[in-house]
Amino acid sequence: MALNHTMTGSMEAAFFEMDWKRLWDEFAKGMLRPILALAVVGVAVVVSYSQRLGIEREMAYSVARAFLQLSIIGFVLEFIFTQTNVLWILLAYCIMVTVAGYTAGKRAVHVSNGGWVSGASILGGTGLTMGLLIALRVFPFTPRYIIPVAGMMVGNAMTVTGVTLKRMREDMRLQQGLIETALALGATPRQAALKQVRRALVVGLSPVLDNTKTVGLISLPGAMTGLIMGGASPMEAIQLQIVVMNMLLGAATFSGVLATYLSWPFFFTKTYQLESRVFAASDW
Repeated sequence: MALNHTMTGSMEAAFFEMDWKRLWDEFAKGMLRPILALAVVGVAVVVSYSQRLGIEREMAYSVARAFLQLSIIGFVLEFIFTQTNVLWILLAYCIMVTVAGYTAGKRAVHVSNGGWVSGASILGGTGLTMGLLIALRVFPFTPRYIIPVAGMMVGNAMTVTGVTLKRMREDMRLQQGLIETALALGATPRQAALKQVRRALVVGLSPVLDNTKTVGLISLPGAMTGLIMGGASPMEAIQLQIVVMNMLLGAATFSGVLATYLSWPFFFTKTYQLESRVFAASDW
């Protein structure tokens, strides 16, 4: 109890000792370019209005929300990057995984505990990848490295997990007859739905594989572009981007596979029959 109180007290002290006025001044001075970039959004709104797409308000809302979210996270990261307490890293990581699990779980609303399955899969896949990177000393365990890397992995794993669960449920719903026949012939639930699960994984991982195969040929990835614009040499940027692509592929694969194993039991009853309520709705 005393240790927890001490840690909490030190975290609170670090928060209030931060020079927030200086950060705000720097933030205000650097807003000229983002404000000028709104001209592009203005043109997009005009085009949307002229074509009667009806998404002008959604565009404005999306831009305003992105501005607010990024501004807040900028202040948060400025604070966390100056801290040495590992609890800040773990706290940021847990928040990212929680939000990602909730978002991916919304695609699996008809699967029992879909949100927990998604969150656990993302946590397991990204945690394993991060652990390997740290153990191999690819990245040091500091906020400036771990939080951006974790953010990229969690976001990628979230997409793969959501798509995999969605496709897994859709394929099993469309091929209920085949699965039920296999079950009637004595197959276990895993054996009966193995093809559908594998197909869902392939579909979920396809965008990651395509990005990995075409990186640098079609577009320059964000991490590489940011480094080059920040003054790093192209060779340094390329080396880091290779690491990023490898870790994204690994985290996505681990999370996708884990999601299928964790969700598998919820598609079947204890008597080895398809769970009807999972397939009752026609969409997600």
